[in-house]
Order: sequence, then structure tokens, then C-alpha cells
Amino acid sequence: MRESILCVGELLIDFFCNEINVDLKEGSIFIKKAGGAPANVCAAVAKLGGKARFLGKVGNDPFGLFLESTLNSIGVCTDLLLKDNHAPTTLAFVSLQEDGQRDFVFNRGADANLTMDEIPLDALSSVNIVHFGSATALLTQPFQQTYKNLMAYAKNHNHYITFDPNYRTDLWGDNVELFKKHVFDCIPYCDFIKVSDEELYVLTNEPTIQKAVLILHSFGVECIAVTLGKDGTFFSLKGQTTIVPSISIKAIDSTGAGDAFVGATLYQLDKLENPKLLTIKDWTDIIQFSNKVGAIACEKIGAIESLPTLDEVLSR
Repeated sequence: MRESILCVGELLIDFFCNEINVDLKEGSIFIKKAGGAPANVCAAVAKLGGKARFLGKVGNDPFGLFLESTLNSIGVCTDLLLKDNHAPTTLAFVSLQEDGQRDFVFNRGADANLTMDEIPLDALSSVNIVHFGSATALLTQPFQQTYKNLMAYAKNHNHYITFDPNYRTDLWGDNVELFKKHVFDCIPYCDFIKVSDEELYVLTNEPTIQKAVLILHSFGVECIAVTLGKDGTFFSLKGQTTIVPSISIKAIDSTGAGDAFVGATLYQLDKLENPKLLTIKDWTDIIQFSNKVGAIACEKIGAIESLPTLDEVLSR
């Protein structure tokens, strides 16, 4: 039986400006953190006690080694983490302004260079779920095509496929229609999709969640989770819908909450013989647990650092 979760996408360094209301031009103090949505999902699975593997590429440099050791330290398997001798590890620099706006500079590096011929596809034989959750994978070639080809491969080999489009305005700018095209190329391969309510509107231009979800269902995906922040999650199984409430918390930092939610969902699905047989009631129970994990992750600063263990979740 397959018994692990594979997350595909970017692993990068986030440099956060540690000065209040200072833009990147003036900032001088930065904190280095491991980043990348699929890496956060891997970390969430591992912190809960599940088996997670990461597939992506970093530079063969000190930053890449730091990222590898960070994942290893929390139990994520990095046997499919590739190191590029010709491109540096991807870096992102971020400062937050008082009005909530971000000053953002993105230096794309090795994660963009992953190709299909570098991936040992036989290693996927032990994988139950393949999660595609990269914010950067669809930006440029060759990783853009690798991402789609790997989805097709996973579909043809009966893996359960999950997808979080992870739309970032800072990355796509005015190219929203191009982002949508790539996402709709991917959706037909997927069994489960997670989007925020904002992303759902970007993809469909439909302000009503019920109608917007039906648009995504029309591309073939059966399970759709729409995260609503403190209001919980709207979930649809082939058009059967429910809203699953979250728990009440004092939020400090929502960074990585969506990745925590996805990781918690995958952790539960990986325990099942066939997730495709779940009923709407089964999914409600799964989403309740995932909502709790995502909420707890908001009670601390940071993405990976804020992820709870299973004991922490069960004690709430």
C-alpha cells in the first residue's frame, strides 16, 4: 500500500524586514526563514506525525543546505530535493507597511529549473497523495510544463491529486488571465482543490461562492474547499455543500494558515484506503480537524514554527 504524501513546488528563503513600516530600500535588518507553500504543507504533515516527502529544486549553496536541514529537522523526507549547481536558491524579500501593504522583491532561482527528466518517477510508487501547491511553478518554463506533466503522470498512475493554486498578486501582477489559464489546465487532473474565497473570485469572477464552485466542478474536480478565514470553510463534494465552522482564537499571524489547513487534510486522507469513497459527512469531520489546525497556526508568528503537533490539536 502507498503510504506517504509528496508535495511538489518551491522551497525558498523568505527574508523578512524586522523593522516596522520600513520599505526594502531603507530596511537593514532581515530575518531568514524557510518558505514555500508546498514545503509548509510538508511540514504540517510531518508535525502531525504523517509521512511527507518534498520534490523541488534549490541551489547547491548555503541557503539550499539550510532549507534541506530545516525540513529534515522536522521529519520531512528530502530524498527528492534536487540541488542546482548553476542557479542559486530562490529568495524573497518582504517588508510590511502600517497600511498592510507589502514591499516585495522576488529573486527567482533554482526552483524554476526543474525538468521531468530529473525526476526519478519510480520513486512515486510509494506515494499515495501528490500535492501541487506551488505559488511559483506556473510562472515560467521549464518548471511550468514539468508541473503539468507531473500532474498528468500522477493521474495516469492512480495517485490522489490535490491542488492549491496559491495566487500571489506580487508574482502575477497584471497577468491574471494567464494565471487563470494555467490553473484551468491543471484542474481536470485534480481530485481535491483548496482555494481561498479571494482566489475563487479571481478564478471565476463570480461573487457567489455556490455558483463559483460549480464553475470549478464543471472542469471535473469533485472536492473543493474554500477557506473563509475566521468563518471556517465552505466545502463542496460534487455539488453537495456545507459550511464547516472554525474555532475561536486570538490571531497573531495568519502566515501559512492555508498551508496548515492543507497539510492537516492530507494527513487525514493518507490514512484512508480510498479517499474517493468519502461522503459529505466524512468530509465535514476532516475539514473540522483541518480548520482547527489552520486556526492554531495563526496563534504564533511564522509559518513552519507555528505549526501544531497532533497532541496540541487534540487538546483543543
